[in-house]
Amino acid sequence: MLNTFTFSLLSLLLFLGMLGCLDVGRRVGQRWRVKEGENATSGTSNVEGAVLALLGLLLAFAFSGAATRFDARRALIVEEANDIGTAWLRIDTVDAEYQPELRRLFRQHVDLRLEAYKHVGDEVSTQAALDASSAVQRQIWDRAIDAVSRSKRMSGPSTALLLPALNAMFDITNTRTSAASMHPPTVVFVMLYAVALASSLLAGFAMSASQRFHWMHALCYTLALATVFYVVIDMEYPRLGQLRVDDFDRFIVEVRR
Repeated sequence: MLNTFTFSLLSLLLFLGMLGCLDVGRRVGQRWRVKEGENATSGTSNVEGAVLALLGLLLAFAFSGAATRFDARRALIVEEANDIGTAWLRIDTVDAEYQPELRRLFRQHVDLRLEAYKHVGDEVSTQAALDASSAVQRQIWDRAIDAVSRSKRMSGPSTALLLPALNAMFDITNTRTSAASMHPPTVVFVMLYAVALASSLLAGFAMSASQRFHWMHALCYTLALATVFYVVIDMEYPRLGQLRVDDFDRFIVEVRR
């Protein structure tokens, strides 16, 4: 199950793996220097630069994509709150006798929407809440159609105002569900891992000219990359890690009140 511990463990493994690759690369470089002399690293700087540039490019794209999707998910919460509020107000377009039932179903629907995203780590309860909200949506639509068709205020204003608002409120639920499952393919994270380890191996090889292992440089390098990797994967799952969109749920809570 994905959670903060999993993200931290993956980042820690990357951190330790990069430290190990730095040490291995340095030892290999020292042996190679003994065998080949000072020309052992001749021409390797181009390869090191290419791999480091590739790593930087991958991290930049991964971070940018994760930040964009993170902001988009927060914007969708605000959009859903607005759609619910608009549809709630447009219940006034039908006759008063049909409004109490519609408003009761609206409250039930919003409660289920909040419940669905309260414990995303529990897939069973989350899916149950989503299914229940879909069923309530069906009831809201049936009651709205009945209210519009029987309204003494004539069906024109009710149809033109209420039904499109309901469509928007229902559509945003599917949009949010699909947005929550939009992530880069697993191979992207595997590639990031592989390139980061390869860059550490080459960086260690370049450090072989020194007899001492520069721990401060090694720690700064590996810690920076591991931290960026953690932030990227944490933003990709904003309901499971430390960087969360939960605070934006307050907009829907305010609509519920």
